Amino acid sequence: MSQKDEKKEALNQESTDKMKTRAEERSVANHIAYWIVGVIAVLAVVVAIIGFNYVNSSLQPYNANSKDDIVVNIPVGSSSKEIAKTLEKDKIIKSATVFNFYIKAQNYNDFQAGYYTFKQSMDMNSIVKQLQKGGSAQPTGTAKDSVLVREGVTIDQIGDQIQKSTSFTKKDFLKLMKDEKFMKQLQKKYPQLLNSTMSRKNVRYHLEGYLFPATYSVYKGLSLKQLVGQMVEKDNDMLQPYFSTIKEKGYSVQEVLTLASLVEREGVTKTDRGKIAGVFFNRLDVDMPIQSDISVMYALNTHKTKLTYKDVKVNSPYNLYKNTGYGPGPFNTPSIQSIEAVLNPTDRDQNYLYFVADLKSGKVYYSRTREEHDSKVAALNQ
Repeated sequence: MSQKDEKKEALNQESTDKMKTRAEERSVANHIAYWIVGVIAVLAVVVAIIGFNYVNSSLQPYNANSKDDIVVNIPVGSSSKEIAKTLEKDKIIKSATVFNFYIKAQNYNDFQAGYYTFKQSMDMNSIVKQLQKGGSAQPTGTAKDSVLVREGVTIDQIGDQIQKSTSFTKKDFLKLMKDEKFMKQLQKKYPQLLNSTMSRKNVRYHLEGYLFPATYSVYKGLSLKQLVGQMVEKDNDMLQPYFSTIKEKGYSVQEVLTLASLVEREGVTKTDRGKIAGVFFNRLDVDMPIQSDISVMYALNTHKTKLTYKDVKVNSPYNLYKNTGYGPGPFNTPSIQSIEAVLNPTDRDQNYLYFVADLKSGKVYYSRTREEHDSKVAALNQ
C-alpha cells in the first residue's frame, strides 16, 4: 500500500471513530434527558399527590370529633384574607390559603362582622354560610368560664378575679391595662366614654372605673383583649343615657366617675350616696380637699381600717387629703346608683362639708363645721 493510500485509510478510520463517539455521546445525552424527564414526571406526580392531599385535608373539619364552642370575633371592615387568617389562627380552619381559594372558586362573599360561635367539627361550607348570615354583637355559646366584676373594686382586684376564674393571668391583664396602643384603639371606638380619661396625666390605669360591674362569660377562643373590650363596651352602653346630662352640667366623664367611685365606697344607701355627693361638691366649690380615706388607700395601694398621720401625707396625686380637686381619676368601678348620686346630689343647700359613719349602725352623720364634725366623731368613739 502506498503512503498516500495509508494516509487516506487513516483519515477514514479517524472519521469513523468520531462518528462512533458522537453516536455514543448522543446516546448518553438521550439517556440523561429521558432520566431527567422521568424524574420530573415522578416529582410532578408526587407534588400533585401531596398538593391534592393537602387541599383535600384542608377542606375537611379541623377536628371532626370536637364538640367545644370557640368564639371568634370578626372586626368590622375585615377582608376575606383577614377573615381567613383569623379563622386559621383560632384553629377553625386548617389553611387560610385553601379557604381563600375555596371561597373564590365558589364565588362566596358578603361576609359579616361580629362574634361567631364555631366548632372545629364544622365543614368549610357550614363555616361560610355562618359568615354570610352575620355574627352577634356579643359572644354567644357555651361559656368556659365567667368573671364577676363587683361594684367598687379596683383594676388590681379585677386582675385577681380574672386570674382566679380564667386561664388568663393577672400579670398579663395589668400589662394590657398599660398598653397605650390598646387604650387608643378603645378610645377611637368609644370616644364619648374615654376621651376625658385619655387626656389625663398621672393616671395609674386609664380604664380604672371604666370596666362595668357585671358577670362576663369567657368562651373558648376569647382573647384577653376581647374580654376587656366587652367590659368597656358594657360601660359605654350603660352610660349612654347619662352622657348628655354630664355635658349639660359641665362635667367630664372622668370627673363624674371619680366622684362616683368615692361615693360608692363611702355610702351604702341611695339617700346617703346623694348626700355624700353633695358634701364633695360643696368642698370642691370652696377649693377644699375632698379628704376621702378611699383616695389615700388607693394611693397606698392597700386597705386599712384606720389611716395614720403619715398615711394621709403620702406624696401621690391620688391623695385627696393633700391635693384639691378631683385627682387623676376614678379609684374603683362605681355602680349606676353612685353615678346617679353624683349627677343628682342632695341637700347641697344644707352646706354640709363633713360626714362620718357609725360603723356599728351604718348611720351617717353630716356637719357644716369642723367643730361640729369633731364632736360627732368623739361621741362615736366613746
